[in-house]
Amino acid sequence: MSDKFLKDTYDLKSAQETQEHYQRWAASYDTEVGSHTYVTPDRVAAALRPYVPDADTPILDYGCGTGLSGLALHKAGFRAIDGMDPTPEMLEGARIKGVYRTLIPFDIADPAPVEAGKYPVIAAIGVVGAGAAPPETFDLLMNALPRGGYLAFSFNDHTLADHAYTSRLNDWLDMGHARLLFREYGPHLVGMDMKSDVYVVDKL
Repeated sequence: MSDKFLKDTYDLKSAQETQEHYQRWAASYDTEVGSHTYVTPDRVAAALRPYVPDADTPILDYGCGTGLSGLALHKAGFRAIDGMDPTPEMLEGARIKGVYRTLIPFDIADPAPVEAGKYPVIAAIGVVGAGAAPPETFDLLMNALPRGGYLAFSFNDHTLADHAYTSRLNDWLDMGHARLLFREYGPHLVGMDMKSDVYVVDKL
């Protein structure tokens, strides 16, 4: 099996190029990342669960892709999960998983696709980072949360090496607009020896 899609992910230069890449990758995405033991979704879901004990709390799985993140959230006990992704081919994969209440497409050029205050919890698992969503997506998601809301997300090694991403998080923390509840560095794609930081923050 070729790892061409995965290896090319970190060289994407624009939103349009990124979306076209994921359109082509959708059919083989689960198989390719699964062959490398993709564990970050389970790690993020497990980190979030202690802070959101009510299984029926609405959660937006932003950038849900083919639904691997939704499966992890469901396995952790969450039952009111909505998925959102700009790529129709990825959303079809998510629909087949059967864990989402609803699936929401959006235009990748929309500066504010998430309705402000609608979701008290947002998960962005493997979404904000190199080869995926740009740094300003972090602000987009934090601005969409109500006060007291939670954002659970991950930064892989490629993303951690780019200070444009970590500085967005640090700005929110340093200005007192968010609080870091959980951070853990651990496995991401085990077969590639790639790791990730998993975070949970709440909006103040």
